[in-house]
This record gives sequence, structure tokens and C-alpha cells, in this order.
Amino acid sequence: MLDVKFIRDNPDAARAALHDRGKGDEARVADVLRLDEERRQLISRGEHLKNERNVASKEIGQLKATGQNVDDKMAGMKRVGEQIVEIDHKLIQIEASLRAILLNSPNLPDKSVPIGKDSADNPEVRRWSEKARLDFKAKPHWEIGEKLGILDFPRAAKIAGSGFVLYRGLGARLERALINFLLDLHTREHGYVETAPPFLANRATLTSTGQLPKFEEDLYCVREEDLFLIPTAEVPLTAIARDEILREDQLPMYLTGYTPCFRREAGAAGKETRGMIRVHQFDKVELVKICKPETSFDELEKMLANAEKVLQLLGLHYRVILLCTGDMGFSAAKTYDIEVWAPGQNAYLEVSSCSNCTDFQARRGNIRFKGADGKNRFCHTLNGSGTALARLYVALLENYQQADGSVRIPEKLQPYFDDRKEIRA
Repeated sequence: MLDVKFIRDNPDAARAALHDRGKGDEARVADVLRLDEERRQLISRGEHLKNERNVASKEIGQLKATGQNVDDKMAGMKRVGEQIVEIDHKLIQIEASLRAILLNSPNLPDKSVPIGKDSADNPEVRRWSEKARLDFKAKPHWEIGEKLGILDFPRAAKIAGSGFVLYRGLGARLERALINFLLDLHTREHGYVETAPPFLANRATLTSTGQLPKFEEDLYCVREEDLFLIPTAEVPLTAIARDEILREDQLPMYLTGYTPCFRREAGAAGKETRGMIRVHQFDKVELVKICKPETSFDELEKMLANAEKVLQLLGLHYRVILLCTGDMGFSAAKTYDIEVWAPGQNAYLEVSSCSNCTDFQARRGNIRFKGADGKNRFCHTLNGSGTALARLYVALLENYQQADGSVRIPEKLQPYFDDRKEIRA
């Protein structure tokens, strides 16, 4: 959630930053300023009336003590009380309207983020390694997986409908191996604390991280309980600190966790609707950091390096993209995407997105820490995929496929796969 004080003190900067996102949100600044001014005037008027009531109350007590008539004073105090009630009612309405605007307004992009409209304007930061060189025509992952008997899309559709995957035999083992590999890497080498959160979250939790209220239609909801299947472990991991005041020596907090993720998005028409690239349920190992404001952008670079390490150890070619203002997610102030090469698609696939949300989620979730000066300040929150399993799985099958239809297993993954070196039909 945006800081009203920042908007009040820097309206032009706030308007320009929202304009750069290209979604028309800059128009909200005028509404925020208007409601904020009304709220401040009502608070001032209410405080004046309450002070007037207190003075009158003392006078009435003194008059009563001397036996004087207080009817006029009592009538006047009643009118003041009615005005206070009316002001309090208006305040509730104005604060609700202001909160609704703020909850639907995106974060302000950091000054280091390039201005642009969409993904076509995202600059490439770097590449690692070279594309896999296959001496045969690369097959797509769905064809590889079905011939090996490790992926079963027809039966997944029979069970749940389109947009789901059924892993079988060594295919399921490979998924589990990847999860364990990622968790071990991030906990043992990168210092994250493994966390196993609930896969359901309540409305307050999803509001705190920015999924609600704006993106409710993308979520699976259990209506009877008003609970939602999580779209990412970012949601419960960040909410661990919701409504808490942390000690300064607890920061930074590094959290990681494996969860399935659930999203209603159907995906774009065409190639992405086939196979595992866009699905309604997928596994992911998430990285979350909660830190002090002055360290958050350094922590973002470290998180990006942590996610890159996954692909480096697995020997997969990738590139890092810096998202422009028009392509960033709702809660992010700055985002890097890591895109892995998939020869069967002849395309790069986003496999990780690492974002600094600054104090945007912390304000929504009331996540604070007590500084050395004794004052409470909002933390900064970061999140990143460490990584998404479905597209990593795709990249492994397509990059390590062999001419006879088998798939090699990267050396670093073999200890998690019973030391198998390949998958054969």
C-alpha cells in the first residue's frame, strides 16, 4: 500500500511514477489527496469539538456544585456530541474510500527501473553459458514425457480438466528430486530457513501481499470458509510477520518453502496452452526476505544470484531480464526475471521472478521492526521463485533430451535421483 504522507508531500512524483506504469493509475492521486484533506479536516474539527465538550463538562460540574442551572449548557453539549458522532461516521466512510483506492493502487517503480510499456521494452541484463547444441531436431517436453511414460496429460485432464499435469513413475521421482535439491541448496548454501506453510490463506493474508482485492478472479476460493488456495508461497511466507513488530536483530529474515501453487489463469492461446508451460497447479520453491529498508536493494541482487545458482548448477543456459515499469507486477518496485532456454519451444521461458516490494506489502500487512532509536518502522519485503518447478522440468527434458528419446540427468541432480544418470522408456 502506498504511503499517503509521501503522496501528500510529493504529489507530482507519485503521479509521474504511476503514469510510468501505463495503467492509468495516476488519476488516483487526485482522489487520494482530496480524501486525505477531507479526513485531516474532519479529524481537526473532531478534536476541536471534543476539547470543547471537555471544557463544557468541567463547567457543568462547577455550575452544579454551586447550584446553578445547567440546562442550556447540557443542551449545547448534546449538540456537540451529535456533531462528534456525525464526524466519526463521516471519517469511517472517508477512511474506507481512501483505503479502497490505496488497496487497488500499485507500488511505485524504483528510479532504477527502465520506463516502458510491456515486455518488448525489458532490457536484457546478462546471459549465462550457451544454448544446448543438439544434433537432431529438438522435441517439445510433452512429446518427450509422454513417450517416456513420465507425463500423462490425458489422464490429468480426465481427473481435473485441462491445465493440469499427472507425473508418473520416474517423472514423479524427478519432481521430488528437484524439490529436495532446491530446498537443500537454499537452506544449506544460501542461509534460508525452510518453512512449510498452509496451502490455504485467508482474505487478510492475501490482501497484505497484494493479491486481493484486485486479483480475486485469478484465485481458487473455498467460499464456505472464505479461504483461498495460495497462488504462490510468497503469500504465507510473507504473512508470517503480518501484524508483528520485529526486533532489529531479527533482520534480515530469509525464508524458503515448497508449496503447490494454484492459479485460475487459462493462459494465452496457442503453444503455451499445451504441456506444462501454463497450468493451474504447479510446484514451486519460493524465496522470501524481510529486511530493513536501507538493505533491500542489495538483498534483491543476492536473491537474484541465489535463483541463478539453481540454473548454473543444472547447466541450463538462461538470461536475466530487468522488467520495465509497464511490465512489473502490482506489488513490485523492481523485478528481475530469469528466463531459461527451452529448445523444444525454441524460446526462453520465465522460470524465476525476483522482486523488491519495498514497504508496499509491509504497509498492507503492518510488518514493522523497532529500530535502535526505539521507533517502529516498516520493513521491506522481497520475494523470488527459487524456482518454479514446471518450467524448470520443461527445460531439463528439452535441454537434456537425447536422439533415442531418453533424457540425461544433470550431475548435481543425480544424488537426489538414486544416482540415475538418465531416464529411459
